[in-house]
Amino acid sequence: MLNRLIYILPLGVFLVMAVYFAIGLTKDPKILPSALLHKPIPEFTLPPIEGGPGNGFSSADLRGKGVSVVNVFASWCVPCRVEHPQITRLAALKVATVYGLSYKDKPKNALKWLRELGDPYAAHGADLKGRVAIDFGVYGIPETFIIDNDGIIRYKYVGPITSARLEKEILPIIKKFSQ
Repeated sequence: MLNRLIYILPLGVFLVMAVYFAIGLTKDPKILPSALLHKPIPEFTLPPIEGGPGNGFSSADLRGKGVSVVNVFASWCVPCRVEHPQITRLAALKVATVYGLSYKDKPKNALKWLRELGDPYAAHGADLKGRVAIDFGVYGIPETFIIDNDGIIRYKYVGPITSARLEKEILPIIKKFSQ
């Protein structure tokens, strides 16, 4: 009996693990749970990108002024470059105020990137150490957050925003919380 248990126990553990891995493979990696979803934004103040325009932005800017979008980007992030036309389009639609959070980027590189691709942000702030991003629960970049008028995080998307996602998912969410 003991000899059989020695063989059956590892097989049972393997089968349980295989089931968990199989379930995990069916999940969309872009949909990551956020502990802050439907909760207030964290308190923060970000300085502007050094040498750039503006005064940065803070959590106070994301409350009481309609729907806001916070886009986490960096010049070294290739997917950020891919999604930038969609962020620019979103800002041009003027359905929400779009803010840029420059994540762990050298100021001169971030400014060059914004000059090269265009600066769609109402304001941008430099998160040189990544502290604000950690407080927001950022997993990786790009990430985009939709924040309602009361400063509650209503949506989080990890990865580059495509034209289809902007039209079918993001704009309807913004419209829903703009009413």
